[in-house]
Amino acid sequence: MSDEPLLRVTGLSKYYGSRLGCADVSFELYPGEVLAIVGESGSGKTTLLNCLSTNLEPSSGLAEYRMRDGVWRNLYELSEAERRFLMRTDWGFVHQNPADGLRMTVSAGANVGERLMAVGDRHYGRIRDTAIDWLGRVEIAEDRIDDQPRAFSGGMRQRLQIARNLVTNPRLVFMDEPTGGLDVSVQARLLDLLRSLVSELGLAAIVVTHDLAVARLLSHRMMVMKDGHVIEAGLTDRVLDDPREPYTQLLVSSILQV
Repeated sequence: MSDEPLLRVTGLSKYYGSRLGCADVSFELYPGEVLAIVGESGSGKTTLLNCLSTNLEPSSGLAEYRMRDGVWRNLYELSEAERRFLMRTDWGFVHQNPADGLRMTVSAGANVGERLMAVGDRHYGRIRDTAIDWLGRVEIAEDRIDDQPRAFSGGMRQRLQIARNLVTNPRLVFMDEPTGGLDVSVQARLLDLLRSLVSELGLAAIVVTHDLAVARLLSHRMMVMKDGHVIEAGLTDRVLDDPREPYTQLLVSSILQV
Protein backbone atom coordinates (compact mmCIF):
# COMPACT_ATOMS: atom_id res chain seq x y z
CA MET A 1 0.00 0.00 0.00
CA SER A 2 1.08 3.57 -0.72
CA ASP A 3 2.52 5.76 2.03
CA GLU A 4 0.03 8.48 1.18
CA PRO A 5 -3.73 8.07 1.67
CA LEU A 6 -6.20 8.24 -1.19
CA LEU A 7 -9.05 9.64 0.90
CA ARG A 8 -9.01 11.75 4.08
CA VAL A 9 -12.22 12.23 6.03
CA THR A 10 -12.39 14.69 8.93
CA GLY A 11 -15.33 15.30 11.27
CA LEU A 12 -18.00 14.31 8.73
CA SER A 13 -21.58 14.75 9.99
CA LYS A 14 -24.98 14.61 8.31
CA TYR A 15 -28.29 15.70 9.80
CA TYR A 16 -31.73 15.39 8.23
CA GLY A 17 -33.36 18.33 9.96
CA SER A 18 -33.03 17.42 13.64
CA ARG A 19 -32.47 13.72 12.92
CA LEU A 20 -28.89 12.46 12.99
CA GLY A 21 -27.58 10.49 10.01
CA CYS A 22 -23.93 10.24 11.04
CA ALA A 23 -21.73 12.29 13.33
CA ASP A 24 -18.07 13.29 13.52
CA VAL A 25 -16.63 10.49 11.36
CA SER A 26 -12.89 10.67 10.64
CA PHE A 27 -10.58 8.19 8.92
CA GLU A 28 -8.00 7.77 6.16
CA LEU A 29 -8.15 5.22 3.35
CA TYR A 30 -5.01 4.08 1.54
CA PRO A 31 -4.59 2.72 -2.00
CA GLY A 32 -5.26 -1.03 -2.07
CA GLU A 33 -7.06 -0.96 1.28
CA VAL A 34 -10.60 -2.24 1.84
CA LEU A 35 -12.60 -0.64 4.66
CA ALA A 36 -15.84 -2.24 5.84
CA ILE A 37 -18.48 -0.08 7.53
CA VAL A 38 -20.78 -2.36 9.53
CA GLY A 39 -23.82 -1.92 11.71
CA GLU A 40 -27.50 -2.65 11.94
CA SER A 41 -30.15 -0.97 9.82
CA GLY A 42 -30.39 2.69 10.84
CA SER A 43 -26.82 2.81 12.19
CA GLY A 44 -25.80 5.53 9.74
CA LYS A 45 -23.57 3.45 7.49
CA THR A 46 -25.50 4.12 4.26
CA THR A 47 -25.74 7.85 5.03
CA LEU A 48 -21.96 7.89 5.50
CA LEU A 49 -21.40 6.03 2.22
CA ASN A 50 -23.66 8.44 0.34
CA CYS A 51 -21.77 11.42 1.79
CA LEU A 52 -18.39 9.91 0.87
CA SER A 53 -19.53 9.16 -2.70
CA THR A 54 -20.94 12.72 -2.99
CA ASN A 55 -24.51 11.49 -3.49
CA LEU A 56 -25.30 13.49 -0.33
CA GLU A 57 -23.71 16.70 0.91
CA PRO A 58 -22.75 16.52 4.59
CA SER A 59 -23.92 19.06 7.16
CA SER A 60 -20.33 19.60 8.28
CA GLY A 61 -16.87 18.10 7.95
CA LEU A 62 -14.46 17.45 5.15
CA ALA A 63 -13.68 14.65 2.67
CA GLU A 64 -10.53 15.14 0.60
CA TYR A 65 -9.50 12.95 -2.33
CA ARG A 66 -6.06 12.68 -3.90
CA MET A 67 -6.56 13.05 -7.65
CA ARG A 68 -4.43 11.20 -10.21
CA ASP A 69 -2.21 14.29 -10.55
CA GLY A 70 -1.48 14.11 -6.82
CA VAL A 71 -3.49 17.22 -5.96
CA TRP A 72 -5.85 16.99 -2.97
CA ARG A 73 -9.39 18.20 -3.61
CA ASN A 74 -12.29 18.78 -1.24
CA LEU A 75 -15.00 16.55 -2.70
CA TYR A 76 -17.74 18.99 -1.79
CA GLU A 77 -16.11 21.83 -3.70
CA LEU A 78 -15.95 19.94 -7.01
CA SER A 79 -18.14 21.21 -9.82
CA GLU A 80 -20.96 18.94 -10.99
CA ALA A 81 -18.99 18.16 -14.16
CA GLU A 82 -15.87 17.24 -12.15
CA ARG A 83 -17.89 15.06 -9.81
CA ARG A 84 -19.61 13.24 -12.67
CA PHE A 85 -16.27 12.65 -14.41
CA LEU A 86 -14.82 11.22 -11.20
CA MET A 87 -17.80 8.88 -10.83
CA ARG A 88 -17.44 7.66 -14.42
CA THR A 89 -13.69 7.11 -14.38
CA ASP A 90 -11.75 7.05 -11.10
CA TRP A 91 -14.56 5.71 -8.94
CA GLY A 92 -17.01 2.85 -9.07
CA PHE A 93 -20.25 2.33 -7.15
CA VAL A 94 -21.69 -1.18 -6.74
CA HIS A 95 -25.32 -0.92 -5.65
CA GLN A 96 -27.17 -3.53 -3.62
CA ASN A 97 -29.82 -3.66 -6.34
CA PRO A 98 -27.90 -4.09 -9.61
CA ALA A 99 -30.76 -2.48 -11.57
CA ASP A 100 -29.71 0.82 -9.89
CA GLY A 101 -26.21 0.50 -11.35
CA LEU A 102 -27.03 -0.88 -14.81
CA ARG A 103 -28.89 0.29 -17.87
CA MET A 104 -31.44 -2.48 -18.10
CA THR A 105 -32.53 -1.77 -21.69
CA VAL A 106 -29.14 -2.01 -23.41
CA SER A 107 -26.96 -5.08 -23.85
CA ALA A 108 -24.45 -6.44 -21.35
CA GLY A 109 -21.64 -5.42 -23.70
CA ALA A 110 -23.00 -1.89 -23.99
CA ASN A 111 -23.19 -1.60 -20.20
CA VAL A 112 -19.47 -2.30 -19.98
CA GLY A 113 -18.60 -0.35 -23.12
CA GLU A 114 -20.27 2.85 -21.91
CA ARG A 115 -17.69 3.23 -19.15
CA LEU A 116 -14.87 2.83 -21.67
CA MET A 117 -16.42 5.50 -23.89
CA ALA A 118 -16.59 7.79 -20.86
CA VAL A 119 -12.77 7.70 -20.69
CA GLY A 120 -12.44 8.45 -24.38
CA ASP A 121 -12.29 5.06 -26.13
CA ARG A 122 -14.11 5.25 -29.48
CA HIS A 123 -12.79 2.11 -31.21
CA TYR A 124 -15.79 -0.26 -31.49
CA GLY A 125 -13.75 -3.43 -31.96
CA ARG A 126 -11.49 -2.67 -29.02
CA ILE A 127 -14.43 -1.77 -26.79
CA ARG A 128 -16.20 -5.03 -27.68
CA ASP A 129 -13.04 -7.10 -27.10
CA THR A 130 -12.53 -5.46 -23.70
CA ALA A 131 -16.19 -6.06 -22.81
CA ILE A 132 -15.85 -9.75 -23.76
CA ASP A 133 -12.70 -10.01 -21.64
CA TRP A 134 -14.41 -8.43 -18.61
CA LEU A 135 -17.55 -10.53 -18.97
CA GLY A 136 -15.27 -13.58 -18.86
CA ARG A 137 -13.55 -12.26 -15.73
CA VAL A 138 -16.90 -12.04 -13.95
CA GLU A 139 -17.99 -15.46 -15.24
CA ILE A 140 -20.51 -14.33 -17.87
CA ALA A 141 -20.30 -16.31 -21.11
CA GLU A 142 -19.25 -14.47 -24.28
CA ASP A 143 -22.46 -15.51 -26.05
CA ARG A 144 -24.47 -13.38 -23.56
CA ILE A 145 -22.76 -10.13 -24.59
CA ASP A 146 -25.73 -8.96 -26.67
CA ASP A 147 -28.36 -9.96 -24.08
CA GLN A 148 -29.96 -7.30 -21.91
CA PRO A 149 -29.50 -7.46 -18.12
CA ARG A 150 -33.23 -8.03 -17.67
CA ALA A 151 -32.61 -11.55 -19.07
CA PHE A 152 -30.00 -12.26 -16.36
CA SER A 153 -30.38 -13.74 -12.88
CA GLY A 154 -29.74 -11.56 -9.83
CA GLY A 155 -26.24 -12.95 -9.39
CA MET A 156 -25.37 -12.40 -13.06
CA ARG A 157 -26.68 -8.83 -12.91
CA GLN A 158 -24.48 -8.14 -9.89
CA ARG A 159 -21.43 -9.60 -11.67
CA LEU A 160 -22.21 -7.45 -14.73
CA GLN A 161 -22.46 -4.37 -12.51
CA ILE A 162 -19.03 -5.22 -11.10
CA ALA A 163 -17.56 -5.54 -14.62
CA ARG A 164 -19.12 -2.21 -15.63
CA ASN A 165 -17.55 -0.52 -12.59
CA LEU A 166 -14.09 -2.03 -12.80
CA VAL A 167 -13.43 -1.88 -16.56
CA THR A 168 -11.97 1.66 -16.32
CA ASN A 169 -9.49 0.62 -13.58
CA PRO A 170 -10.92 2.92 -10.91
CA ARG A 171 -8.84 3.65 -7.83
CA LEU A 172 -11.77 3.70 -5.39
CA VAL A 173 -14.94 1.59 -5.38
CA PHE A 174 -17.94 2.08 -3.09
CA MET A 175 -20.04 -1.02 -2.40
CA ASP A 176 -23.46 -0.87 -0.74
CA GLU A 177 -24.45 -4.33 0.57
CA PRO A 178 -22.97 -5.97 -2.58
CA THR A 179 -24.26 -9.45 -1.70
CA GLY A 180 -27.62 -8.39 -0.22
CA GLY A 181 -30.67 -10.21 -1.54
CA LEU A 182 -28.69 -13.03 -3.17
CA ASP A 183 -28.89 -16.73 -2.33
CA VAL A 184 -26.14 -17.95 0.00
CA SER A 185 -24.40 -20.04 -2.69
CA VAL A 186 -24.49 -17.08 -5.11
CA GLN A 187 -23.17 -14.79 -2.35
CA ALA A 188 -20.17 -17.06 -1.76
CA ARG A 189 -19.16 -17.07 -5.43
CA LEU A 190 -19.63 -13.32 -5.70
CA LEU A 191 -17.50 -12.68 -2.61
CA ASP A 192 -14.71 -14.88 -3.95
CA LEU A 193 -14.85 -12.97 -7.23
CA LEU A 194 -14.82 -9.56 -5.50
CA ARG A 195 -11.94 -10.52 -3.24
CA SER A 196 -9.80 -11.75 -6.15
CA LEU A 197 -10.55 -8.70 -8.33
CA VAL A 198 -9.90 -6.19 -5.53
CA SER A 199 -6.59 -7.89 -4.75
CA GLU A 200 -5.55 -8.28 -8.39
CA LEU A 201 -6.35 -4.67 -9.33
CA GLY A 202 -5.05 -3.11 -6.09
CA LEU A 203 -8.33 -1.25 -5.55
CA ALA A 204 -9.24 0.80 -2.55
CA ALA A 205 -12.80 0.02 -1.53
CA ILE A 206 -15.38 1.07 1.05
CA VAL A 207 -17.91 -1.68 1.70
CA VAL A 208 -21.12 -1.07 3.64
CA THR A 209 -22.62 -4.27 5.02
CA HIS A 210 -24.60 -5.63 7.95
CA ASP A 211 -23.01 -9.05 7.30
CA LEU A 212 -19.86 -9.55 9.37
CA ALA A 213 -18.86 -12.56 7.23
CA VAL A 214 -18.71 -10.24 4.21
CA ALA A 215 -16.60 -7.78 6.22
CA ARG A 216 -14.21 -10.51 7.33
CA LEU A 217 -13.73 -11.89 3.84
CA LEU A 218 -13.28 -8.58 2.00
CA SER A 219 -11.85 -5.97 4.34
CA HIS A 220 -8.55 -5.09 5.97
CA ARG A 221 -10.08 -2.65 8.44
CA MET A 222 -13.57 -2.07 9.72
CA MET A 223 -15.62 0.59 11.46
CA VAL A 224 -18.63 -0.37 13.57
CA MET A 225 -21.47 2.18 13.60
CA LYS A 226 -24.34 2.60 16.04
CA ASP A 227 -26.85 5.46 16.13
CA GLY A 228 -24.80 7.49 13.65
CA HIS A 229 -21.51 7.20 15.54
CA VAL A 230 -18.41 5.09 14.91
CA ILE A 231 -18.10 3.19 18.18
CA GLU A 232 -15.21 0.88 17.29
CA ALA A 233 -12.61 0.74 14.53
CA GLY A 234 -9.52 -1.28 13.78
CA LEU A 235 -8.09 -4.18 11.83
CA THR A 236 -10.93 -6.48 10.79
CA ASP A 237 -9.57 -9.61 12.47
CA ARG A 238 -8.90 -7.72 15.69
CA VAL A 239 -12.38 -6.20 15.83
CA LEU A 240 -14.13 -9.50 15.09
CA ASP A 241 -11.91 -11.75 17.22
CA ASP A 242 -11.49 -9.39 20.17
CA PRO A 243 -14.31 -6.82 20.11
CA ARG A 244 -13.95 -4.19 22.84
CA GLU A 245 -17.31 -2.47 22.77
CA PRO A 246 -20.37 -4.27 24.22
CA TYR A 247 -22.37 -3.49 21.06
CA THR A 248 -19.68 -5.02 18.82
CA GLN A 249 -19.52 -8.05 21.13
CA LEU A 250 -23.28 -8.42 20.75
CA LEU A 251 -23.05 -8.19 16.94
CA VAL A 252 -20.32 -10.81 16.81
CA SER A 253 -22.02 -13.19 19.24
CA SER A 254 -25.33 -12.95 17.38
CA ILE A 255 -23.60 -14.08 14.19
CA LEU A 256 -21.95 -16.98 15.98
CA GLN A 257 -25.29 -18.17 17.36
CA VAL A 258 -26.99 -18.29 13.95
